[in-house]
Amino acid sequence: MDETRTTRTPAVTQEMIALYDDYTHLSLDRRRFMDNLAKLAGSMTAAASIAGLMGADAQAAGLSAGDDPTLTISTVTYPGAKGTMSGYLAAPKTGGPFPAVIVIHENRGLVPHIKDVARRVALEGFVALAPDFLSDQGGTPADEDAARNMFSGLTAEDVTANGVASIAYLKTLANSTGKVGAIGFCWGGGAVNNLAVASPELMAAVPYYGAQPKAEDVARIKARMMAHYGGLDTRIDAGIPAFEAALKANSVDHQIFVYDGANHAFNNDTAAARYDKAAAQLAWSRTIAFLKDTLI
Repeated sequence: MDETRTTRTPAVTQEMIALYDDYTHLSLDRRRFMDNLAKLAGSMTAAASIAGLMGADAQAAGLSAGDDPTLTISTVTYPGAKGTMSGYLAAPKTGGPFPAVIVIHENRGLVPHIKDVARRVALEGFVALAPDFLSDQGGTPADEDAARNMFSGLTAEDVTANGVASIAYLKTLANSTGKVGAIGFCWGGGAVNNLAVASPELMAAVPYYGAQPKAEDVARIKARMMAHYGGLDTRIDAGIPAFEAALKANSVDHQIFVYDGANHAFNNDTAAARYDKAAAQLAWSRTIAFLKDTLI
């Protein structure tokens, strides 16, 4: 008799996602994370499977082709605040000049997913630069956990200074109009907020689920702002009311969107358990329309 066996995908609960969020953003203690996840999942085997669903798949196919013939793609270097910055640069092959957009990565560094996002930005008619903010430490390593640990060696001041240097670099490019915006995700969302505070030359800032700047610093923002948040992301969402109040008090042009039922990192299509296709597509359409309206 033929027997067909099916493998059930473990259920990922909101409690598990919250545990993963704590691990990747606060504790960085993988052993403790896996032990606690195993208690929720029922076994270490199930925990390992669930952790894979919540984490990003470095081998996942992107939403744009890495060899798109309509784009010019290269790895570039340019002067940073203290050393040499490396970045992934993508731009339309013909036409121009184009406005520029900095794409700031999550706390895993310049991974294939962020390069994919840069290509998607370029396909919309922008020069897209995805800097590697781990450049001063030798660049983003292949191991995701090793990359996360490197972020403790960064200071907010140095990150912002390298963001300012990235704006300066984009302004030198022959195919750039000199108008610059920035989009960032998770750690990169916070970096975009800080860059908006620091640089009056930044014209558009789009933080996705990023830590908000101090309320007293918001008055320095000259860029137009569009912020995206997941409705289930309680850790980051706790800062929305004060941020929104400061933006209003200082007459900063802004839009804030909260996507009900979406988690932190809902835009990352390489993380199966947290990716929310509907929220990601809506946020992306709003983002591109906003960047075009502001920069073109």
